[in-house]
Amino acid sequence: MSRMLFAASVALMTTTIFLPAQAQQRPPIETTKVEGTDNVYIFRNGNHQSIFIVTKNGVIATDPVAYGKPTGGQAYVDAIKKVTDKPIKYVVYSHHHNDHIAGGKALKDAGAKFVAHKRATERLKLLNDPNIVIPDESVSNRGRTIKLGGTSLELKYVGLNHSDSTLVMRLPKEKIIFVVDLLPVGRMPGRGMIDLYPLEAEDSIKKILAMDWERLIPGHPDAGGRLGTKKDAEQQLAILQDASAAMKKPGQDGKCWDTAEKEFKLEKYATLPGYQASLEFIGRRYCGLWGRGT
Repeated sequence: MSRMLFAASVALMTTTIFLPAQAQQRPPIETTKVEGTDNVYIFRNGNHQSIFIVTKNGVIATDPVAYGKPTGGQAYVDAIKKVTDKPIKYVVYSHHHNDHIAGGKALKDAGAKFVAHKRATERLKLLNDPNIVIPDESVSNRGRTIKLGGTSLELKYVGLNHSDSTLVMRLPKEKIIFVVDLLPVGRMPGRGMIDLYPLEAEDSIKKILAMDWERLIPGHPDAGGRLGTKKDAEQQLAILQDASAAMKKPGQDGKCWDTAEKEFKLEKYATLPGYQASLEFIGRRYCGLWGRGT
């Protein structure tokens, strides 16, 4: 190797090593084992993520996260196969929204049984989207526990919130929960506010906080990909409560939509990622609540 080429190579390696973390792009698809667990993995495809649990008798997977990604479901199957040769037994939908549950055909073809809340099943049958596998089994409001190969995954329904079909998934042994969209980590809620049940969501978060867990895996890789804590859940509850309080009087005084939305601010959260962009969606949803009663 010439001196010039050697120097260039060293410079390139040095530049790569000392790039700021945010500048080092993550791969578009990534599988990560959850630290401190024997069998829990996060599968990320772009800005969406799900979990899968490997047991001695098979795999419990969750959302395919392949909306707009024709090969995304197969990429999920391939990622699981790189970790284990055990069959995929279940796929559990977090809720009925397409951006998380589209693309399950490859998992169905692999032999998986699909599970969702009963309202998700009803909605998906009505929509009949060819990109979404209709659930084989439905979970009632009482919830359900899937037991496979010595692992228990609790599916808990905590009421209306981000959707009317959200299942909170809890791994009691690992003290981990998987909650999609209702509890962002370290950022403001955003476009998902469009169909939020605001007052009921507060109650749902309180129920989740009362559960026995230590780490939260969200449906999007927020806050640099770190897992959430109860402090993060408390922050999201506070944001909803403060937003509701800020919009209540303007909404009831007849200032919705334009005047109330222009005046709406949540300045104590101004340093959170997504603050400015989120105000429109949060303000509009609470104008709907307090100005229209919906």
